[in-house]
Amino acid sequence: MAAAIQPIRGMNDILPQSAAVWQWVEAQAREVFAAYGYGELRIPIVERTELFSRSIGEVTDIVEKEMYSFTDRSGDRLSLRPEATASCVRAAISNSLIHNQQQRFWYAGPMFRYERPQKGRYRQFHQLGAEALGFEGPDIDAELVLMSARLWRALGLTDLRLELNSLGTPESRRAYRALLVEYFDAHREQLDADSVRRLEQNPLRILDSKNPAMQALIAAAPAITDHLDPESADHFEQLTAALDAAGVAYSVNPRLVRGLDYYSRTVFEWLTDRLGAQSAVCSGGRYDGLVAQLGGRPTPAIGWALGMERLVALVQDHAPVAGAPHAYLVPVSEAAQPAAFALGEWLRDAVPGLRLVSHCGGGSLKSAMKKADRSGASLALILGDEEIESDRVQVKPMRGEGEQRSVEREALRATLGEAVAAERD
Repeated sequence: MAAAIQPIRGMNDILPQSAAVWQWVEAQAREVFAAYGYGELRIPIVERTELFSRSIGEVTDIVEKEMYSFTDRSGDRLSLRPEATASCVRAAISNSLIHNQQQRFWYAGPMFRYERPQKGRYRQFHQLGAEALGFEGPDIDAELVLMSARLWRALGLTDLRLELNSLGTPESRRAYRALLVEYFDAHREQLDADSVRRLEQNPLRILDSKNPAMQALIAAAPAITDHLDPESADHFEQLTAALDAAGVAYSVNPRLVRGLDYYSRTVFEWLTDRLGAQSAVCSGGRYDGLVAQLGGRPTPAIGWALGMERLVALVQDHAPVAGAPHAYLVPVSEAAQPAAFALGEWLRDAVPGLRLVSHCGGGSLKSAMKKADRSGASLALILGDEEIESDRVQVKPMRGEGEQRSVEREALRATLGEAVAAERD
């Protein structure tokens, strides 16, 4: 016997029981996005590698170490998408969606990064996110934060906390960058190897270091919020005022810089203490220079993305997903199978929301009834020659009390309809 093929490390199967929770989360998100006028954008999984090296940054860990890249038969250098914002911007440019226009998108799907797998972080992971292009003011920043807060309420999550910061404009950030280089260079002996490398390439990323030995040094570093340009400071003040008015609690974290190079001004994260080291559930920010960086006209933009694996872990204990079948349909004989299929289709048409499993695979009535019991169905529907001739069905309760009885089709439809309605209530 050949050896079983194992899944790729960090790329996991999502089994039906878990998939039901994913579907519920996605359904809540679709309703929230629709409530704010965001339309779904479906983007390719494979893009040109240049898209990500230009947007994320050549010297980021994602581009240097984590992307799944390859050369195709035409000699083009391609990559599995490690994130979706760059693809959304590329799609907007490619399809002429932003010249003198404003767009609100949402997306969902798998992303790929070659990382060390751990709880809440995988090599194939799934994101759900929103992007708004063409909006310059802080009002759209507030809308995106409020939309994420509404999603948490829809999902029954009450223990996420919001952190905000502003990175200013590229010009003010360059001045702040010089201050950081001066500060960290004076304490170079306390920097780890990654931070020494970042000191030359992107010193703001040092602020994002998780090295416990460096936290005191980072805490004493100059704060970017003390070095914002006046326009960025006003933008941030208007955002916080809008959140205050809407009753959204937050804290300002001047060390929040986000991991991607294209962010400017507003950045934010929703955090939890329930997932160990992977505390960020949803992250986002403004990326006003990215559209021009990717070849489009200068266009302000902002977005956020959440990790589905982490979100599902937070809601799986209380997600109201669909349960067992309402009924299990058993043909008594092989000859009754065609009539059973016809009855099953009639019932699914007649009772919206009905979950009905039809027995397949033959076997004795006894073995079929055992399968009906294992399915968790409340009722077994038994169809034999006598029932076919009289246009009736034997209904046997599988849970609780009750006697098996013969019923007409219309009575069966009413019974199943009541079961579906009771579940919805």
